[in-house]
Amino acid sequence: MDPDELLVLVEAHLLRVLGLDSGRASVSFLGTDPIDVLRFGPDQDGLVRYATLGMSRHPMSGSSELLTEGPRAELVLSVRGVHDTVLRRLGAVAASPAVEGVVLTAGAGLDLGEPLWDGSRFTAVLVGEPGGLVPDAEDVTFLPLLPMTPNEAAWKRVHGATALEERWLAQGCDLRDPSRPEADLA
Repeated sequence: MDPDELLVLVEAHLLRVLGLDSGRASVSFLGTDPIDVLRFGPDQDGLVRYATLGMSRHPMSGSSELLTEGPRAELVLSVRGVHDTVLRRLGAVAASPAVEGVVLTAGAGLDLGEPLWDGSRFTAVLVGEPGGLVPDAEDVTFLPLLPMTPNEAAWKRVHGATALEERWLAQGCDLRDPSRPEADLA
């Protein structure tokens, strides 16, 4: 399938699942195709969903070479309130398979080296399990991103993603809360 046709189908799927977008931005990096980031919401609970559109244009290959085979994915971040400075950072994460040759899968951690959005204490994301909020469509997987503090990211590197997710769950961490306390890692 032509990559542009695929993106039309992916966007239509996002609109069916999340409703009309309330804003969007296009982010491009030298040597890569543009990545759009769509904002959905806030909904009645104040939740905003940011979803990438363009990462699935090319399959992830584990190298910087563009291949025709491999997994295709888009990213979804859910957070309370509008934090539009996240747009560029999400675009950078979505471009990482093309730029750095990484394959993003559940359990992967990505350190941004800067706040996820302006004023945020979260500087990394954990890639969550697909199949939740946005089901897969057109051979594209929708991967949720879970914000991590620097300490949580370091702890995850030592103990693993499952152990961190278990801590979050046991402590009742609301990962959509932009002011949530850091998990107790002791």
